[in-house]
Amino acid sequence: MNEPLAERIRPKSLNDYISQQHLVGPNGYLTQHIKQGVIPSLILWGPPGIGKTTLANIIATESKRPFYTLSAINSGVKDIRDVIAKAKQSGGLFTTKNPILFIDEIHRFSKSQQDSLLGAVEKGWITLIGATTENPSFEVIPALLSRCQVYILNSFEREDLIALIHRAVTKDEFLSKKNIKLKETDALIRLSGGDARKLLNIFELLITSSEQENITITDKYVMDRVQKNMARYDKTGEQHYDIISAFIKSIRGSDPNATVYWLARMIEGGEDVKFIARRLLISASEDIGNANPTALIMANNTFQAVSTIGYPESRIILSQCAVYLANSAKSNASYEAIGKAQQIVQETGDLPIPLHLRNAPTKLMKDLNYGKEYKYAHNYNDNFVEQEFLPDELSGTKLYEPGQNKREQSFREILKKRWKKYNY
Repeated sequence: MNEPLAERIRPKSLNDYISQQHLVGPNGYLTQHIKQGVIPSLILWGPPGIGKTTLANIIATESKRPFYTLSAINSGVKDIRDVIAKAKQSGGLFTTKNPILFIDEIHRFSKSQQDSLLGAVEKGWITLIGATTENPSFEVIPALLSRCQVYILNSFEREDLIALIHRAVTKDEFLSKKNIKLKETDALIRLSGGDARKLLNIFELLITSSEQENITITDKYVMDRVQKNMARYDKTGEQHYDIISAFIKSIRGSDPNATVYWLARMIEGGEDVKFIARRLLISASEDIGNANPTALIMANNTFQAVSTIGYPESRIILSQCAVYLANSAKSNASYEAIGKAQQIVQETGDLPIPLHLRNAPTKLMKDLNYGKEYKYAHNYNDNFVEQEFLPDELSGTKLYEPGQNKREQSFREILKKRWKKYNY
């Protein structure tokens, strides 16, 4: 039994596929493509362990197409050209049976590697399916992205993960022979982090580490067993997102010592420098924000620098930036503000824009009083005049609450003088 549990119970058809009903349900986009026999080149974007590779395999199987696969981690331009040459021999141009080339972690491909795919995609030698955990708008070159449809795969819900465990218990040839009782699943779900592959690896570890035929899964049982055997699945690389989480939380917690430790863990593991730098950019805005606006500039410069020089020197630049962010004053005020604003928009929809704020490029719009009562701030003392900028229904709604730091407290004093209705 050398094959991992995740492989043994991997779904073979859309009917067996758990979750992603917007893509694979009866009216899902991919379901319709398969029924019509026309599969476009596409990018599957979503967190790790949610079935991107599985879905690519199912698409190829159900559309009866030749299937080729490459991993961006260990494939070069020569490998791409070799696969394209094979694909050209096995399929016709722009037919419903074009071979599928699946590229895992396509975001790790360089520009030249992605360029080498363009001709084959354009001429119909292959149908490309790329899988990525990163935003394809940043990681896939525009020329290739414009030739692909992007489908977002959502994180598994709790019910999906529990369904996977039950499938393993009942369908797997090895596990089904044991008497496994699922009494508690909270610890399993929590340790998985929503990653189905990690969940199944942990679950298999629990079962294979016991010599008993009758096994009752409780939260305590899970935590005791996993802590004793953690090293067995540390090496698989599935702690990738756990370590970046520890790294960011150390910055947020203002601990430069822990910050550089987790940074070193990622560097020693060969983590992509741009992946780390992107997370620094996010942290600079989400956790520091206007408490120290220079942090965002520092993080952006870091991203540009490491993108240019790479390892080993990038470790110094990453360390400098990470330590700076850890030592910086913290504020999540802007992060909280946009969250509140989005929630209001979702709840209230498209509220009317006040007439005095509307653009009036035509005579008719001017006759309808578009922009008529607008007061031009620069015509007033201190470049400010009080007027309503929110829809009438939201007048007085305070979304931005300055953080408890020196810079944003100065914001608060200005806001107090200008905006009585917001009660700063």
